[in-house]
Amino acid sequence: MGNKNKTISFRVNEDAFAALQDIAEERDISLSAVFRDYVDLLVEHDGQVEVVPEDELEARGAAGSGGDDGDRTFPPSVEVPKSFIREHERLELEADHLREQLDEYKGYVNDLQDRLEDEEDEVLLLDELDEEDESYQLR
Repeated sequence: MGNKNKTISFRVNEDAFAALQDIAEERDISLSAVFRDYVDLLVEHDGQVEVVPEDELEARGAAGSGGDDGDRTFPPSVEVPKSFIREHERLELEADHLREQLDEYKGYVNDLQDRLEDEEDEVLLLDELDEEDESYQLR
């Protein structure tokens, strides 16, 4: 089994895109190579990568590892209230329920379309559909 490449896609605003193009031009590489380098570095260091401007990096190197920067960890962590997590879980469940409903509606529409194709010259009345054995429940 070989190592297959995967594609990652995302959107950035025009200013960020222009800045990324400038970085690629400065390094004389493609824009894709900029991202590949960053992803490789991120994976290599288990997500412990911080992107800083070169002049700030040089200033950090001259100042040494002491000071306030030594106390900070990267990536920063944020405490999230349990109510936020519960609301997120509730919304996920609701989204699953809505997807199930959508599948039911699609099945109902497909069944009606199949009936129309089978009986092109015949008119189907919704009242007559209710009287048939098969029942659909719309919620």
